[in-house]
Amino acid sequence: MQITSPAFKANARQAMADADLQRALGNVERGFIEKRAKAVAKMPEFEELRDSARDIKNHTLAYLDLYLEAYETRVTEAGGKVHWAADAAEARNIILDICKSVEARRVTKGKSMISEEIELNPALEAAGHEVVETDLGEYIIQLRGEHPSHIIAPAVHVNKDQVEADFRRVHTNLPADRNLDEPETLLAEARGILREKFLSADVGITGANFLVAETGTSIIVTNEGNGDLTQILPRIHVVIASLEKIVPTLEDVSQILRVLARSATGQEFSVYTTLSTGPKHPGDPDGPEEYHVVLLDNGRSAMLGSEFEEMLRCIRCGACMNHCPVYHAVGGHAYGWVYPGPMGSVLTPSLVGVDKGGQLPNASTFCGRCESVCPMRIPLPKMMRHWREREFERHLSPATVRWGLGAWAFAAKRPRLYQFVTGLAARGMALAARNKGRFGWLPLAGGWTKYRDLPAPQGQTFQQMWAKRSRRA
Repeated sequence: MQITSPAFKANARQAMADADLQRALGNVERGFIEKRAKAVAKMPEFEELRDSARDIKNHTLAYLDLYLEAYETRVTEAGGKVHWAADAAEARNIILDICKSVEARRVTKGKSMISEEIELNPALEAAGHEVVETDLGEYIIQLRGEHPSHIIAPAVHVNKDQVEADFRRVHTNLPADRNLDEPETLLAEARGILREKFLSADVGITGANFLVAETGTSIIVTNEGNGDLTQILPRIHVVIASLEKIVPTLEDVSQILRVLARSATGQEFSVYTTLSTGPKHPGDPDGPEEYHVVLLDNGRSAMLGSEFEEMLRCIRCGACMNHCPVYHAVGGHAYGWVYPGPMGSVLTPSLVGVDKGGQLPNASTFCGRCESVCPMRIPLPKMMRHWREREFERHLSPATVRWGLGAWAFAAKRPRLYQFVTGLAARGMALAARNKGRFGWLPLAGGWTKYRDLPAPQGQTFQQMWAKRSRRA
């Protein structure tokens, strides 16, 4: 997946000019925010559960090596095999070797952002394997040749009429006059197409929401049955997950699950929570003959002990982007890589470098909504500020930004000069806007005023008003 994060501004302009995308993005606000609020209101202990979930992950990260070793031991005891991948290339090669070992022709996949991160599908297809995405949203965007625009709703940027057009374009073996007017008919058609793929798959690949050190179990949380069919029908089940997905015990998972679905979709619990532990045993009616887990680092271990370690608590619920005004305006593809929204603005530069992802931490109003709804209490705005500092220190931010901050710093270190300049600016702006009380355009602020008015100051700075009030007192 080509990284276009350095072109975020151009991506954003294109997204805001896309009428179909803007229509689709309205579903994010309507579909997620209110549902989460209602689900949380029904659980008085929700804030305490957030604290508990945070503490569980902090403890796990502090002893990550021990829990990963324990997990490998339990997987091996259950008859599975754990593969360690330092980077994306190594992870791809491991999975390609597994597929080659069984002469796999067809590979079915459940939704996995890690597979997007390592560019797995192109590698499998280049090796001659047919790859079928089985999550409905992932299947839709696979037909369109696109990448997910949301981590839990990959096709949220697509409207129903676009899905219908894609189904008619691709499913040419079906009657041309069939009814695809309703979401139910679209779903039924996709189910019929995918059922044959499930039954003939040689390898099934899934991600993992959690890996349990206590039992060697991988867990996926879904609202579709495709994840289960991807795991139990093929001869081989491959789990691809990053290191931080580990948790100590099933009891710990049960606590985190109580905040996951409520934060993600506003459900009390997802429709399916599927636990897999090793291959099938003699006498089992179904299940894979081989069970493999590929554990990916790809830059995560470098985050341990840094100011970005708390990002490793993320459980990929999507709440931060569901509530982010920037995401609402531009969608996920504008972020230019796998992870969009506030969590992507922190994680992307951590994994691909601030030189490639440095624009993303600036794509924030710092309203704090992301942190306020994060079930793991990840301080996303604080970490975005850290990345802004790194970008500035390496002279990667635009020259106008550096000069502007330099001028501000020069004045701020000289209080009298600062008070004089800001006082003069406040009076000048108040006079210039005396008729309307607001600005539709300002020099150096065109990006802001292009989409919103800027209220004019009243003519005095805060310090001036405070000094006057102090004298009266």
